[in-house]
Amino acid sequence: MKYRLPWGELYTEKLDEADVVILGIPFDSAVSNRKGAAEAPDKLRELSRILPPVTEEGLLLKDFKVYDHENVEISLDWQKYFKNVEEEALGLFNSGKFCIFIGGDHAVTIPLETAFSKAFKEEKIGIIHFDSHPDIINIYDDHPWSHACTQRRALELDNIKPEGLTFIGLRSFMEEELEYFEKHPEIKIITAREVYRKGTDYVLDTIKEKYKEYTKLYITLDIDVLDPAFAPGTGTPEAGGLTTRELIELVREMVEVLPVAAVDIVEVSPPLDSSDITSWAALKVLYEVFGGVYRKR
Repeated sequence: MKYRLPWGELYTEKLDEADVVILGIPFDSAVSNRKGAAEAPDKLRELSRILPPVTEEGLLLKDFKVYDHENVEISLDWQKYFKNVEEEALGLFNSGKFCIFIGGDHAVTIPLETAFSKAFKEEKIGIIHFDSHPDIINIYDDHPWSHACTQRRALELDNIKPEGLTFIGLRSFMEEELEYFEKHPEIKIITAREVYRKGTDYVLDTIKEKYKEYTKLYITLDIDVLDPAFAPGTGTPEAGGLTTRELIELVREMVEVLPVAAVDIVEVSPPLDSSDITSWAALKVLYEVFGGVYRKR
């Protein structure tokens, strides 16, 4: 193993010199199917130790630094834990650094988007949600903080509006979600089939036009947006998803040309993975996010 520290040559212990900050949220108590996502933050750090500081097209990330804020220490008190996640994230947003969060199941996005809303309350903010599922149920498994309720909770925040929300990669719905979308046609949905048939350029053109007047964007990325062939290690896989190539193209371009201030990546489950395929896919996306931040700094 060439490097001893996570993020290899990019690692820094100094927040003030960082281009990107990373926070791990090892929580998977809100899943409705299979657990394991709590292990993702440390697994991605472990694998990152051997990666060179370069993008897929050979852009050397010279003088680019990553500050790792480690994990939010787990608590058996769910409400307390989510409050701690919100406070930690708010502090990182207020640092002015580009923020990356590694879950954890998709419920961790609830306190993260709450912090985002508070940090940028004077901005026009939007959310781009990559997923095979909408996660817009009101109550699931008798709990409003299920990973199936993520964006329903976001839309209860004062400065996050339905017209500011876009879903990419959807291909599975519950009846309540379809009814909600029928009542809110201003929510943009780009299904996995549309990505396949119309291509990534169509998606990017649509997103650029939609968010041209927005000043801060949050990308939340459930790894099950990928087809299970590319991401078998996740709790609720759905056939027919995006390829890793498509996902990298979309996320990299969005980070580089749009006012994206934060990205989270969730639902990577190392115990369910095969040869770390899913973790490596997640890391590939993250390193292209690094490249996007580097190019526009």
